[in-house]
Amino acid sequence: MPLPTDNLRINAQRLWDSLQEMGEIGPGVRGGNNRQTLTDSDREGRLLFKRWCEEAGMAVGVDSMGNMFARREGADPSLDPVMMGSHLDTQPTGGRYDGVLGVLGALEVVRSMNDLGIRTKRPVVVVNWTNEEGTRFAPAMLASGVFAGVHTEAWAKARSDRDGRTVGEELKRIGFEGDEPVGERKLHALLELHIEQGPILEKEGKDIGVVTHGQGLKWLQVTLTGKEAHTGSTPMPMRVNAGLGAAKIVQLVDEIAWSHAPLAVGAVGHMDCFPNSRNIIQGKVVFTVDFRHPDKAVIADMVARLEAGARAVAADIGLGIEIEEVGGFDPVAFDDTLLARIRSAAERLGYSHRDIVSGAGHDACWINRVAPTAMIFCPCVDGLSHNEDEKIFPEWAAAGTDVLLHAALETAEIVE
Repeated sequence: MPLPTDNLRINAQRLWDSLQEMGEIGPGVRGGNNRQTLTDSDREGRLLFKRWCEEAGMAVGVDSMGNMFARREGADPSLDPVMMGSHLDTQPTGGRYDGVLGVLGALEVVRSMNDLGIRTKRPVVVVNWTNEEGTRFAPAMLASGVFAGVHTEAWAKARSDRDGRTVGEELKRIGFEGDEPVGERKLHALLELHIEQGPILEKEGKDIGVVTHGQGLKWLQVTLTGKEAHTGSTPMPMRVNAGLGAAKIVQLVDEIAWSHAPLAVGAVGHMDCFPNSRNIIQGKVVFTVDFRHPDKAVIADMVARLEAGARAVAADIGLGIEIEEVGGFDPVAFDDTLLARIRSAAERLGYSHRDIVSGAGHDACWINRVAPTAMIFCPCVDGLSHNEDEKIFPEWAAAGTDVLLHAALETAEIVE
């Protein structure tokens, strides 16, 4: 099988133009995006992606979780395809590149293959996974989780947002509940390009991150129930303050993460307070705890200590407490053969690279359960992501997509 030669490159300007055009859909307030999953903006972005794929000669299918698959046929259609892709949904105050680079970079790989007249033995499929972010519907990576058999479809479709709308209802509403059974498509391998969402590559001046592992994580939802009362007339000894309990548990989360330095991280990212009035003691607080580490045993220790400590805090104040696991996955080791191809591609192309561990969750972490997977990182400015100020440069996007092109061609096998 011939290897791709080092003169094969994607069309960097076309990729950048596509990223900016997609970024105009679901605009944020300062240049980023609010294109949350299964909203009208998500529908608009999906339709644009579908049109671009069809213009590139691909057949687009949609499964019953809304996952989109654009297929470029191979010389041997009976072979399982090589998939590339990520997600188009964003955080409420998200950037233009998190996830989107992986989808449109994969599309650019196919467009460049068309330009260069390259045929592959295996089919190539560009995928857009539904609800990777998990911000509107928890947990994250929901539809890729169904595809990989981690969640049942019924459970996933029953997930609701804060307004009570379910995944199943919203898929129907925007017209993206496909009739293809989830997980029916087989795949030979999956490659996912993504921005690093961390500062390491930029700080070290590296063009490419070869993602060897993904950290495991646990999301816990804690509900504290106290007693609403007037802030001015209720004596301190008679207060049952859910807000006080939440504050103490937030501090506990930080202490637990620091105890497993330097790899552990932990934070409270989402919090709802009730009744959320300036002169009423909080009667109820609901918040999520996010723990991450590349060692499963360390995550288990952090969770156990949080549960014990949080219950002790609640008992001391007199609060009711419920703790529910609302998301999580074990640490992931990516495929050695694919990683070797990514390193080789970077070297052929003259891009500096280093091995790296992903601190964030990605769809590739679930798909790793059903097929070989690997990830490619490009830098992002100051490591900033999940923020409208998220920024990358065109040359970073091009380098990552060039490496994706070469790794995909080697995996799908060029036909001479």
